This record gives sequence, C-alpha cells and structure tokens, in this order.
Amino acid sequence: MTVVWGMTVDCADPARLAAFWREALGYVDAPVPGGFASWEEWLVRWEVPREEWNDGAYLVDPRGVGPSVSFLRVPEPKVVKNRLHIDIKAGGRDEPQEVRWPRVTETVRRLTEAGATVVSQDVVDGVPSHVVMADPEGNEFCVV
Repeated sequence: MTVVWGMTVDCADPARLAAFWREALGYVDAPVPGGFASWEEWLVRWEVPREEWNDGAYLVDPRGVGPSVSFLRVPEPKVVKNRLHIDIKAGGRDEPQEVRWPRVTETVRRLTEAGATVVSQDVVDGVPSHVVMADPEGNEFCVV
C-alpha cells in the first residue's frame, strides 16, 4: 500500500524559493482549500496571525501525480549539505547519451537563469553523468 506524501523545505524566503521550484518542477501554486474563497479567508478562519501570512508557500503537481512541496520560513540558515535531495530527471529514461545530455544541459541553463548555481558535474568513465546544482538558498539537487 502506498501513502500520499509531500516534501517540506525549511527556508528564509518561502515565496522566492517556491517561485524557483515552480519553474524547476513545472508545478503550480496549491489551490485554495475547499470551502474557502481565498487563502486569506482560510488564514483568518484558522486565526493565523497576520505577521505569519507569508511564512509559507505551497506547490502541487498540476497533474495531481507528484508529491506536494511546502516551503516554510525558519529563522536559522542552511549550514550543511542536505541528506535528502531532488533529482530532476531531464534526460529521460534509458535514452542514449547524445539525446540525454543535451536535455540535461538545457535544463541546467534554464535553472541557472532562474537562480540556481552549478556545484559540480559528475563524469563517469569520461562520460558526463549528472550536474549537481544548488537552488537560490543553497539546497542541493541533481539534474540527471
């Protein structure tokens, strides 16, 4: 039996990081919960203090297939390498290198323009394997 799951990312600026990952994953902002006309109405109903209204951002897969991703403001900065990371599988599954690698490099270019940085490129037996990147707050992920 599988379970529905989501990922939460602690961060300094939820809106900024959500905007990056919306671009990176092709996700969309989470819809307003049922029974509410707006997120503001939901926040008021659950008595969330106004000063906390921008402390989170929420994304979903528009197809309803992938996990949700939440971004929550925390006071402390990121200080070590993440133990869990996202792989963006831009190259496709079991594609030949001449098809796969241009897809990877195009995704790296696009995500660099969106605010990511390249950390390293892994090469196995002289063949590029994947690119390690960091999002705008330094969270590592791979483009494979």
